[in-house]
Amino acid sequence: MTAVAPEIDDMTLNITEETFVRAPIAQTFAALLEEMGPSNEGRPGTPMPMTLEAWPGGRWMRDLGNGNGHCWGHVQAIKRPTLLEIAGPLMMSFAVSSNLQYRLKETDGGTSITLTHTALGLFPEGYREQLSQGWPHLLERIRQRVEKA
Repeated sequence: MTAVAPEIDDMTLNITEETFVRAPIAQTFAALLEEMGPSNEGRPGTPMPMTLEAWPGGRWMRDLGNGNGHCWGHVQAIKRPTLLEIAGPLMMSFAVSSNLQYRLKETDGGTSITLTHTALGLFPEGYREQLSQGWPHLLERIRQRVEKA
């Protein structure tokens, strides 16, 4: 039996999303933590509360109760209010390692957010395409939360 190694392009993921929020950087960062944590959603309108321990080494996890859940990653770096970086498998339950960065920058009239999700792993066919769909929804929830306030 001959094993065929996957091509590197099939094993990598690179997503970059940007958005602009009409709110101060501190409020935007607080909204980011809220939307990634207790106000998180799986699909639009479907609550999926998460725990985000916002300190270096802190966990980002889904607590299902009774000792059950899923550790999505750990806070690799946090520099309030300009950077949140998570390392781990995120929502993927297969051989993968991800780096997720949120970089915030104060600009005229608000805050720009740049999200970068980079991963290396053994992605099931079609899975990488699905991963890019959730990040714009999260950024939109952050924008709506702070612009409503």
